[in-house]
Amino acid sequence: MSRPNVKSVAIIGAGAAGAAAAAAFDAEDAFDVIQVFERRETPGGTWIYDPDPAPPAGLKPGKNPPDVDPPLSIPRTLPVALVPSEQTRFDRTPIYDGLTTNVPEIIMSLSDERFAYGPFAPHWVPKQYIQNYFTSHRTDRFLVLNTTVEDVSRHADSWKLTLRRYDAVRKVDVWWAEHFDAVVIANGHYSVPYIPPVPGLEAYIRAFPGRITHSKFYRSAAHHANLKVLVIGNSASGHDITQQLAHSGVVSLPVYQSRRSRNRWDGTSPPAGVAWKPIIASFDPTTGTIHFNDGSALTDIDAVIYCTGYKPSFPFWNSAANGGPLYDYKENRLVDSFQHTFSTRWPRQLGVVGIPRVLTFRSFEYQAIALARLFSGGKELPSAAAMREWEVQRAEKCGREGRTFHTILWDDGETMEWFRWLYEFAGLPGLEGRGRCPPVLTREQRWAYDHVRKYPEPGRGEGQYGCGEEGAMGRGKEKDSAWFI
Repeated sequence: MSRPNVKSVAIIGAGAAGAAAAAAFDAEDAFDVIQVFERRETPGGTWIYDPDPAPPAGLKPGKNPPDVDPPLSIPRTLPVALVPSEQTRFDRTPIYDGLTTNVPEIIMSLSDERFAYGPFAPHWVPKQYIQNYFTSHRTDRFLVLNTTVEDVSRHADSWKLTLRRYDAVRKVDVWWAEHFDAVVIANGHYSVPYIPPVPGLEAYIRAFPGRITHSKFYRSAAHHANLKVLVIGNSASGHDITQQLAHSGVVSLPVYQSRRSRNRWDGTSPPAGVAWKPIIASFDPTTGTIHFNDGSALTDIDAVIYCTGYKPSFPFWNSAANGGPLYDYKENRLVDSFQHTFSTRWPRQLGVVGIPRVLTFRSFEYQAIALARLFSGGKELPSAAAMREWEVQRAEKCGREGRTFHTILWDDGETMEWFRWLYEFAGLPGLEGRGRCPPVLTREQRWAYDHVRKYPEPGRGEGQYGCGEEGAMGRGKEKDSAWFI
């Protein structure tokens, strides 16, 4: 079978994953057209700070992104200018005041440029870093900003991308289409908030408008002055926001925190200003009472902040035109994927960067370089049967261990194994200097990840944790060191 001739590549998203992909594809010197489509006004992805998070919208307990973030209706004729869409698109970010990174910058940053400082930098540092990365690599020439990819459809031997941009002068949405040989999806997964279903919650949301929110819409403790607050979740954002509120001096104490399980940051008793509660059993929309599964209840809560994570959203993916979905929300995994990166249906025409979080920016780099090498024609993937076998074995392993398909562990060496596969697959760049070299992960960097901690971990090593909010490990097992990312 002849290799497809990939000459044009569309990258969706200009966050850290898009920045890594743009640099990797540009370095191959094999593509005539590279474009990076970003719906925001600047690169930066989830690290862009929006002072106004917009009113909480789309809070639909138990619903997945296809229900909460559906695609727009595509115009029949293109190009065209239409009345602007008013549909919520979840384009605001979840960055809140006081947020810092939680991975040491020496191992979080992309390999050829370090953050301005660290080890845990305030949110504006990674935003500026991503912007500067595009500029320093001169890949900012590929940026197509303020442009939303509304549809990705397979047409013959190419991808048709339907695009939308708001024209602020004419006050219209401008729609048009472009075709590309290959697409790299790097749009992140911190856009559409997820709230688990709880008996009575939907009616409670209707009965008490504004009382229930999600960490995506949280900005500052000052917005909760004199309120009694319940935080749900104890992963990174749950821990962070609980501590902010408790130490703010403006909210009514204690701050209640509902936890499914203990995390490594927890001691044997709650910190000052915090009261722990178990998981919620039900909401009473008539009285406003919140009942917990130990039989206790809270009757006077003014604000409930769900810190229960996000699910990836791909509203642009045209399942009908492309023969099926890109993501299986029941299984919480990409469909027809290999090594969390490659498409087994379109090996040289489609790739996804950034679904496993692991070391965030650095892991994106390994994926991006491997995809660029493949799409340029420099590498061959294993056979279709071998890739399918990997997918089946991966699903079985994660099922046995009670974790999601794309949760890659650090402590047992699984992260290094994944990086090593991508590293060896990409190999060295050409002798002529084409292509990027996949980065090494030095002893110093690995030591920093193992020993430099944002918070003290009094419970580390005790093995007394249950399943985390996002299913990091099965009940009764200790969470992996990377569980919080």
